[in-house]
Amino acid sequence: MTEPRIGVVGIPGKWSTEVLADALQARTGFRLVIDMAEVSLDLQGRRLLYRGNDLCELDGLVVKKISAEYSPNTIDRLELLRIAEQAGVRVFSGVERMIRLVDRLSCTVTLANAGIPMPGTCVTEDVDAALEAVQQFGSAVFKPLFSTKARGMCVLEAGTERSRLRGQIEAFRREHPMMYIQRRLELPGRDLGMVFLAGRYLCTYARVSQNDAWNTTIHSGGRYAACEPDDELVALGQRAQAPFGMDFTTVDIAESSDGPIVFEVSAFGGFRGAQEGCGVDAAAAYAEHAIGQVHNR
Repeated sequence: MTEPRIGVVGIPGKWSTEVLADALQARTGFRLVIDMAEVSLDLQGRRLLYRGNDLCELDGLVVKKISAEYSPNTIDRLELLRIAEQAGVRVFSGVERMIRLVDRLSCTVTLANAGIPMPGTCVTEDVDAALEAVQQFGSAVFKPLFSTKARGMCVLEAGTERSRLRGQIEAFRREHPMMYIQRRLELPGRDLGMVFLAGRYLCTYARVSQNDAWNTTIHSGGRYAACEPDDELVALGQRAQAPFGMDFTTVDIAESSDGPIVFEVSAFGGFRGAQEGCGVDAAAAYAEHAIGQVHNR
């Protein structure tokens, strides 16, 4: 059987992108890392071109990272990959499925409709409604609809003088007209990343805060650690990721005083937390899954 030609869409030089490309190359002999900033669509010729390669002629494309930071442009890049899908290229995890997760609001609505417990949330374009939400929550996290690793997020407090608080909200709204506001929860200094491969549970790692930052992301100084969740918590993660049908994803879960809550489901998932926190080679597992799916088409 001829080995499949599967490319990796990601950030050249970044660890997670390269380790996935290495895993695929070790198993198939083929290696291609694709920077979407250099991809061009020839619509008339039905070609998706990258450095002399027509991506529509590949057997598969695994999207590890579509851009360094999320933005509406991220969706534009994913849309280009629909041309490859139409040509018969197996895209992991499926373009429309990833698009539903890149936008934080789309992810939230899907989770809410599935009855998944989440922090108190208000989404609005109205400054007065946002002000009321902060007063109700006491402490609120304002989140861009497109962001990763807590970038662009800020915490606003109900105790702030009202005119100053209004000014802070208006400043956020100028950058993000649709304001996504969540109650800031008191967490035990960690949150969890629960890893799934094609709906199958792989492992759970913890992100542990190492300083006074309000979030535990590695970007803010957190570290990875092992975690052995109970069956009930794993079942919650399983339910949270199920509506999205991802080939590979991570569910962000926290254990609050009111019980476990889900923050989000990742469009692409992470390898480093699984590797450093659990000793699980998620990149290798994902590569084998992708190869198996292509072979079985």
